[in-house]
Amino acid sequence: MNAVISLRKGALRCDLVPARGGSLSGLWWGDTPVLRETPPAQWRSALDAACYPLVPYSNRIGHGQLQWAGKTYPLLKNFPPEPHTIHGTGWEQPWALVGRDEVSAELVLEHRGNAAWPFDFRAAQVLRLSDHSLEMELSVTNLHDAPVPAGLGWHPYFVKRPDSRIAFAATGRWEMGPDQLPTELESHTGLDLAAVRLAVDHCFEGWQGPLHWTDSSLRVSLESDLNRLVVFTRPELSCIAIEPVSHANNAFNRLALAGGDPHALGVRNLAPGETIVESMNITVQECG
Repeated sequence: MNAVISLRKGALRCDLVPARGGSLSGLWWGDTPVLRETPPAQWRSALDAACYPLVPYSNRIGHGQLQWAGKTYPLLKNFPPEPHTIHGTGWEQPWALVGRDEVSAELVLEHRGNAAWPFDFRAAQVLRLSDHSLEMELSVTNLHDAPVPAGLGWHPYFVKRPDSRIAFAATGRWEMGPDQLPTELESHTGLDLAAVRLAVDHCFEGWQGPLHWTDSSLRVSLESDLNRLVVFTRPELSCIAIEPVSHANNAFNRLALAGGDPHALGVRNLAPGETIVESMNITVQECG
């Protein structure tokens, strides 16, 4: 159940656990962790992983009620005690390892519509190490017989050290209500500050990569085809979630309830047989 697949290239090592949500259990430069490291045997779920895929949507669907094409689909609430459904279904299911070598692996998930997500889909991940980078590709294919909402992303947790600093450019930020759902989009230029006292839980729009995550040990950059970024941390946490995503939080329901431009929210209306493919790269350099 917790079989770990290790990929290695030079100083870079990546461990993944296909059966636990197609997740990563760690990424290291030599002995220095880039992402948080928790042995899979200690996970309560893949939410404790170093990184997990977000499919077929990211972040929250408000109150576990998906609004789509004039219908309401009740979803299992998978993040108690929150009243919402969160981060898709990919992290809750085993993925099949369909190919691997020393530096790469390919994983596939076949989902049949159920109470967690009512529509059939196929998801695939390709992970590949180069001398300084972890390159990840994620795709979702609609296997349902009608158009469906779709989105994707990644949820990596970067190790936060005392001198860690985050820097990235953006054009806007969704403000959050007390229910953890977005309320309105406001102009915002991104972040460029020390992370040790940072408290943030927002989706940023118009992310213009790369994002830089630096400290006295490592210089890390994060790049993606995606142009939205969810950032979450609190001062007492030893890690920071930096999540490239395709759509705004609760975007499917926001579109159904408030209208507006699907493209502006990042909502994809995926036709039967249609596939979306996105990528994310984590590049690591040693300081000194």
